[in-house]
Amino acid sequence: MTESISPKTARRIALAAQGFGRSRPAAPGRRHAREVARRLGVIQIDSVNVVTRTHYLPAFSRLGDYPREALEAEAWGPRRSLFEYWGHEASLLPLETQPLFRWRMERAQGGAMWTGLSRFGREKRAYIDGVLAEIERRGPVTGADFAPKPEEGGPRGAPGWWSWSDGKRALEWLFWAGLITTKTRNGFERVYDLTERALPARIIDLPTPHEADAQRELVRISARAMGVATAADLRDYFRLPLADARDRIAELVEAGELTPVSVKGWRQPAFLSAGARSPRKVAGVALLSPFDNLIWARDRTERLFDVRVRLEIYTPAHKRAHGYYVLPFLEDEAITARVDLKADRKAGTLLVQAAWREPDATADTAMRLAAELRRMAGWLGLERVEIVGKGDLAGALEAAISS
Repeated sequence: MTESISPKTARRIALAAQGFGRSRPAAPGRRHAREVARRLGVIQIDSVNVVTRTHYLPAFSRLGDYPREALEAEAWGPRRSLFEYWGHEASLLPLETQPLFRWRMERAQGGAMWTGLSRFGREKRAYIDGVLAEIERRGPVTGADFAPKPEEGGPRGAPGWWSWSDGKRALEWLFWAGLITTKTRNGFERVYDLTERALPARIIDLPTPHEADAQRELVRISARAMGVATAADLRDYFRLPLADARDRIAELVEAGELTPVSVKGWRQPAFLSAGARSPRKVAGVALLSPFDNLIWARDRTERLFDVRVRLEIYTPAHKRAHGYYVLPFLEDEAITARVDLKADRKAGTLLVQAAWREPDATADTAMRLAAELRRMAGWLGLERVEIVGKGDLAGALEAAISS
C-alpha cells in the first residue's frame, strides 16, 4: 500500500529540503552562497529591483545578511560556480549541471523555443549566424551593441538591453540555443560571449549525457530540492516536457529513488525523495522573495501552507489585494504574514507599504517580523525601517519597529 503522510510532515520535509530550520552561519560568505545554490539547484533571475533583484533573496532568506558580492562572485566572477540559462525561468544554475541542459539547447537549435523566437530563428537564421560570427570575431558583447541607433529607427534614449531589435532577438536565440552565454553583467545588463570562451574548459569538456539520463538527473535534483512533490511539481521545477517528466519519474520510482506517497488533502499522488529528512520541527524566520523556490508554484504553496499567494506586480494597482512587491513571512513552519516592501535608497529607508496577517499569525509575529525587516534593511545598506502603508498588521508592526 502507498504510504500516507500528514500535511504537517510534508511541510516539514519540504522546508528541510529547501534549507530552512538550519542555524544561520555567523559570517556567511561565498561558500555558503554556493551551498544554497547547489541545494536549490536553480535560482530564478528577475529584473524587478524595488527591494533588490530576486536572485539575491533566496540566500538572504536562508543565510541572513550575507554579502551580496558573494553571490555576484559565484555568478559572474572569474572563479564562478554558477552559469545562466533557462532552468525554471531565466536562472542561475550550478556550473556542473550545464551538460544536463544540452538536450534543451539542441532542441532550441531545432526551433523549440517560444513561438515568436522560433519563427525569428527560421526566418532570420542567416542574420543570427552573422551575429554569432561577429561575437566570435569581436569578443564579449551586450544587447546595446546590436540595438538600432535612433537614426536607424531605434528608440531615442532607450537602453539597448530593452530594445527588442533583431540584434536583441538574435542574442536571445543564441543564448537559448546554448551557443552563447552570460560571461558577466554590467549592472543588470548581460555581457555575452561564446559559451566555450565564457565557461571553464572543465565544464565544456564534460561529456554530453543522453537526453533521458540528463532529464532523469534533473528530476533527481528537483526531488531533493523539494523533498516531497507531485509529478506536476517535479516537472515544473525545471520546466520539463510533460511526457518526458512522466517517463523519468516512473523510471526513478522503479529504481527506488522516488517513493510514491499520499498526502492528506493533496488531490494528486506525491513522491518522496530518497534520503529526504523529516525533522520533528522546523524553527526560524525568513522573508521570502515572491520568486523563491519554496513558493514560486502557487498551487504547491497552497498545498503546503494553506495560504493563497499570487504575484501582483502585473495587476493594476487598484486591483491588488496585498501590494506590488509582496514578500511572505515564514515563521517556523507557517506563513504568518506578508509585507509589501520598497527600498527608498535615497532616503536610506526600507518602506513597508502594507503589512498583512495570515491565519497562522501568532502573538510574536509582529516582533519577529520587525527583527527580520531590520536585518534586511541593514543588509541592503538602509538605515531604518518605516511603516507607511496599510494592512491589518501595520499597527502592531509599527509598534514593534519602534520598540
